[in-house]
Amino acid sequence: MDQLAIQPFTKPVHGTLQIPGSKSITNRALILAALSDTQTTLKGCLLSEDTRIMCKALQTLGIQLQVDEASNTIQITGCGTNWPANEADIHVGNAGTAARFLTAMLCLKSGGTYHLDGTLAMRKRPMGGVLQTLRKLGTEIECHETQDHFPFTLKTNGLPGGTWQTDASQSSQILSALLMAAPHAKADVTVELLGQTVSKPFVAMTLEMMRQAGAQIKGDGLSSTTLPHSGPTTPPNPWQIEPDATAASYFLTLPALTGGTLTLPNLEPKMLQGDIGYVQVLQEIGLDVQFTEDGVVTNHADPYVPLSGGNFDFNPISDTFLTLAALSPLLSTPTTITGIAHTRKQETDRVHAMATELRKLGQQVQETEDSLHITPDKIALLKAAENQPSVHTYEDHRVAMSFGILGSFDLLENGRPWLTIEDPNCCAKTYPHFFQDLQNLHDQAHKA
Repeated sequence: MDQLAIQPFTKPVHGTLQIPGSKSITNRALILAALSDTQTTLKGCLLSEDTRIMCKALQTLGIQLQVDEASNTIQITGCGTNWPANEADIHVGNAGTAARFLTAMLCLKSGGTYHLDGTLAMRKRPMGGVLQTLRKLGTEIECHETQDHFPFTLKTNGLPGGTWQTDASQSSQILSALLMAAPHAKADVTVELLGQTVSKPFVAMTLEMMRQAGAQIKGDGLSSTTLPHSGPTTPPNPWQIEPDATAASYFLTLPALTGGTLTLPNLEPKMLQGDIGYVQVLQEIGLDVQFTEDGVVTNHADPYVPLSGGNFDFNPISDTFLTLAALSPLLSTPTTITGIAHTRKQETDRVHAMATELRKLGQQVQETEDSLHITPDKIALLKAAENQPSVHTYEDHRVAMSFGILGSFDLLENGRPWLTIEDPNCCAKTYPHFFQDLQNLHDQAHKA
């Protein structure tokens, strides 16, 4: 297994870093563009493992799609629900957006047979909410190993109008998948959410992107939402993809550990991505983070002046909780993170993963189903560092990136690496060049 020793910063970070495009927006835009009847150019796309999986799946269906690596653009020619392939084998890897969004989209096709599978980790992730709804709407679904999990075969008949009820309590992607499919059903649809969902800002993102593509929507997606039958829609052309606000969380945090000032362009207070709300978390722990005309600017004079912990509900921005959890050993007071039970069924059990790795670093961690309470212990962290600990990343990009930021702190005050990240290449899922960008910032700081 590859390992990467993180090089601590002995000088303050400075400069500007352009964050790559959002995975969540890129994959939604691909689905919405595929269901249009026009050619759309997506600009500023994220080209990573998850988005490549989506692109490959759409190409497998016969949808014309071209990727330009140099300019981070994707050109796609939509064909509504009449894509050429009536039968296909599709592998979704461990990409939750591809898994849920494609499953619902495929069911819009009349007379289709589609075989879907994913990685071993994907086979454990929840699909029941979307599969149970699609069964009720007339799709024949055969699960080949475990009920309501990959692998399975869909025999599709198009989707009827009427009332679609769904349980999206385990993932908002289930709700987003059905919402994006609904305008292309045979008649008007009302989507009714049974109970609550998690990560509600991602539902708002889906609805706003649907509106940008021309869909008519009555409701907020979180109770009863009516979507009139529209047929193929017309997205903006070109369609600009926002920088990834979740990926930005790591570099927004970096000056807290290194000192200095870092600017992330093209990030604004109001974005499609709710994870921009992580800025408020950093402000509450005492970090100077400001929105300017140039983007978001984080400034911190001295990394040895500790910031404070606090109590935070991360349910709306749960992808970013790992960033704060990894920072917590360096805070002056305990940190409590709640609203994260659903992250146990993402790429890995993220709650348990963070608790396990923080304990390896000598931190006191209380873990419940829905929360982490972390009491920082700097002395124990220094003692753990004597053994040059390595962080197991569980094939989870967010675990790797979060602890990559922690390792940037010059804990030993001599510039020597003290923390090693296992399997750093798992970041290819959403940010292939993360550790290179981190190293570039390090080198830039030390040349100054």
